[in-house]
Amino acid sequence: MTSRAPRAALLAPILLAALALAACSTTPTPEPTSATTESAPPAGPIDTPDASPSATAEASAPTCDTLISSSLVDELTSYGWTSRADDFLVGATVVEGGLQCTWADFDGPATDNLLLFGWAPIASSEATRLQTELIGQGWLREDGAQGTYITTDPQYAVAVDEDGYGMTYLFGDGWVTVALTKQGLVLIERPDA
Repeated sequence: MTSRAPRAALLAPILLAALALAACSTTPTPEPTSATTESAPPAGPIDTPDASPSATAEASAPTCDTLISSSLVDELTSYGWTSRADDFLVGATVVEGGLQCTWADFDGPATDNLLLFGWAPIASSEATRLQTELIGQGWLREDGAQGTYITTDPQYAVAVDEDGYGMTYLFGDGWVTVALTKQGLVLIERPDA
């Protein structure tokens, strides 16, 4: 059996620095930038007979570079880390319209040193169903001022924060976020906030 302590020790300085940067951030919302994992839009206009999303909806759509502060993006990229964008998952369920970003050194040796941040819009009925599903699988529920936290049992967590919380979902009014640890949730800049 391998100890989780070395991995947590490696993640702790990154999370502490990220929390410090988030607390000192002077800009409430970062300037949108292109994500490294997305392809460039077509050069010319495209005829679409159906209504297209509004410019406001497109501008507020999160990317891995806008889901967290630009200072945190800069710090992670200075370590040689890049992001990978995936569908937002709660268990095996894809939450439509969401984004889940994994930050790591994908070009280096395989390790479990990574950070995970995600956000998705969600209907109340779907949020309730997914919370019930996670709790049925042994996840733990905790109600807070921000919403409902559903966190993995710490004994099964890949990494835990200084308070002992591992991967955690935060269900709010019309949205859900996820991070590798509960403390990591404060680094997420929700597009609807």
